[in-house]
Amino acid sequence: MTRKNLIAGNWKMNATHLDAIQMVQKLSYRLDPDDYERVEVVVCPPFTALRSAQTVIETDHLRIRLGAQNVDWHESGAFTGEVSPVMLQKLSVSYVIVGHSERRQLFGETDEVVNKKLKAVIESGMTPILCVGETEEQRDAGDAESVVGAQVRASLAGVDPETIGRLVIAYEPIWAIGTGRTASADDAGDMCGHVRSTVGDIAGGAYESVRVLYGGSVNPGNIAGLMAKRDIDGGLVGGASLDPDTFASVIRYWV
Repeated sequence: MTRKNLIAGNWKMNATHLDAIQMVQKLSYRLDPDDYERVEVVVCPPFTALRSAQTVIETDHLRIRLGAQNVDWHESGAFTGEVSPVMLQKLSVSYVIVGHSERRQLFGETDEVVNKKLKAVIESGMTPILCVGETEEQRDAGDAESVVGAQVRASLAGVDPETIGRLVIAYEPIWAIGTGRTASADDAGDMCGHVRSTVGDIAGGAYESVRVLYGGSVNPGNIAGLMAKRDIDGGLVGGASLDPDTFASVIRYWV
């Protein structure tokens, strides 16, 4: 089965709504129509910039997809400071990152919470980008595969196989996020393959269609090697996505 590659830029807590307008426009100027045929391009601004990014994308008829960095699983209610799936859906958000390691580590999100968020995103007609990954200590102890496999299983619990096949899973080793360190292409390919085989264990044939991304200090210098691996279908890009020139180089990794 052919899986279209996907490269998503996670801006994290960077860029005002005015910055977002310029960043999206500049990125669009650096991409050609053929680029969108090869790669699905996603930008994930902070909540305050989503509306501005949406307006640029829709007004200029850009083929860039809009993503959000987080979500609450409740539809509405007394949850001060939270953003619901329906709020994102009404902003034409296509993808939502769930379970990013920074959410897990800094804000205490458990696999149970991630599972609730993932299901809420699906029910609202958007696609989750489920993040999984091990710490340096877990990798050094030889537990990387068991940790990541457990995260995949717990986060996808109760989701039917057909739906799982339409999701996106990003393998992001925690020790490589924002550190400048990157897993070797071989290690990244092996771990993404493990993610895919775990999906096969719990959802059968869904392993063929689920898209698995690599994240962790992805940049123009390492993206081509990563994308050459059979089980890597794209990247979840952090710092390199904040500069339109650099991000365009990542997206156009074959040039």
